[in-house]
Amino acid sequence: MTRQWRKSLTRERIFGGVAMAAGLVILFMATRAEAGVRSAFTDDQLGTLFALPTREALYAFGALCFFVGGWQLYRGFRSLNVVLGAAAFLVVSSFLVWLTAAGSINLPGLLKTTLVSATPLTLGALSGIFCERAGVINIAIEGMMLFGAFAAIAAVSITGNHWLGMLAAILTGGIMAALHAVLSITYKVDQIISGTVINILAAGATRYINIRLLEPAGYGSPGPISLMRVPVLVDVPVLGKLFENTPTVFFMLLLVPIVHIILFYTPWGLRTRSVGEHPRAADTVGINVFRMRYINVIIGGFIAGLGGSYFSLSLGSFEDNMTHGQGFIALAAMIFGNWTPVGSFFAALIFGFADALQGKMQAFRVALPPEFLQMAPYILTMIILGGLIGRVTPPAADGQPYEKQ
Repeated sequence: MTRQWRKSLTRERIFGGVAMAAGLVILFMATRAEAGVRSAFTDDQLGTLFALPTREALYAFGALCFFVGGWQLYRGFRSLNVVLGAAAFLVVSSFLVWLTAAGSINLPGLLKTTLVSATPLTLGALSGIFCERAGVINIAIEGMMLFGAFAAIAAVSITGNHWLGMLAAILTGGIMAALHAVLSITYKVDQIISGTVINILAAGATRYINIRLLEPAGYGSPGPISLMRVPVLVDVPVLGKLFENTPTVFFMLLLVPIVHIILFYTPWGLRTRSVGEHPRAADTVGINVFRMRYINVIIGGFIAGLGGSYFSLSLGSFEDNMTHGQGFIALAAMIFGNWTPVGSFFAALIFGFADALQGKMQAFRVALPPEFLQMAPYILTMIILGGLIGRVTPPAADGQPYEKQ
């Protein structure tokens, strides 16, 4: 029995045991549920979509989750993702049923909040993908997004045009990415240190300029950007709410397939991945490694700046450190998505759902401190990253400075 096989077997048993434990917790929740109570899921247009008897539903979900974990321990599924997906679905469904006992939850509203919360995470993840697929670690996404958020409000306050504010955010993100590229590619500064410097610079510089210049000049709150509506689709039941959103959400939805096509179906994407996997081999066939890395890092900065504009333009004002660590969660989504645009998008949806759920828990006045509920997305980040150790592989030359011979 090889060491790798033992490691895989241990991991499978651990996840099987966790699924069984989750099933037992759900069954315990069922015993505490009030008899005769129903959990309703509603829509603004259709009214009640469906209503489940709370106790019976929890018993069913708990038994299924326990069975999935037990089967994993006894025989094992062909793919560990089946266990993870089934257990996660049953746990989330159980939690929603328990949360809405004797009440209701607006399902389209929950879906919309999930998508909106996932927008900056997806854009941050796409930024990281461009950088790391080219071999440059970028933990400065948080700082680039914060600079973009500030630049957007400053530009809107001066020009009165929200689209120019978005453009300013994109360009500012690109400028900060260029700084990161100069430090890490040309001067070969440790890429983690370079990114940390930009994050610290963003927190200090935006606060100082906001307090000393923007607010005294009366430029702090120009108002939020208008929502965009997609005709016809906005009237579709259940999913219609998704098509009435800020422009940043629609840009994100367009960028995911575009970036996927660029990276995996174009010569540019092939060259980008080659300098991130084996830069010396790419150099020998005539690819300019330094130029490719510079351009991809700057493109990543543009996207991070766009992600930053989401925070300030949606709110209509700038607040100190308003990104609240979303850039780091975006990095987690990128890793969870295995450095692919589509995978990162679905990972961002998971984190966005956790964020939307903690908001609903506060609305339902769950008997937990609000600070604990606000920790939910970050706790989920640590759990997911802990479970991914050894299961995902970054680009081979990621974080390695290139020396041309």
